[in-house]
Amino acid sequence: MNNKPKYTLFKNSKYAIEGLIHAIKHETSFKIELAIALIFFPLIYFLDLELIYKLVLIITFTLILIVELINSSIENVVDLATKEIKPLAKSAKDIGATAVLFAVVLHISCWIIILSSI
Repeated sequence: MNNKPKYTLFKNSKYAIEGLIHAIKHETSFKIELAIALIFFPLIYFLDLELIYKLVLIITFTLILIVELINSSIENVVDLATKEIKPLAKSAKDIGATAVLFAVVLHISCWIIILSSI
């Protein structure tokens, strides 16, 4: 049985928007990171930096948001599969959290390198 709906640009865009709305309503970490992005993106725009540095900072912060969404998806699937504490379930959630941590460390490292070079 195929659980995949037929692809159409408008339907798939609707699913993406529904996913974003769900994440904003129910995922605390994503809400916090999105709020920070809404503050930092304008700040990055107005900083007296070369365009390439601004792009690096915006891309690495966007990467945090993307990885957080993937991590939330992993957590939702694990919670759907089992409510029990199982080593593989814990491992899947922990690895997702590690991916978010790496994205955050990458972004902070970019800030440090860029700010120390100006």
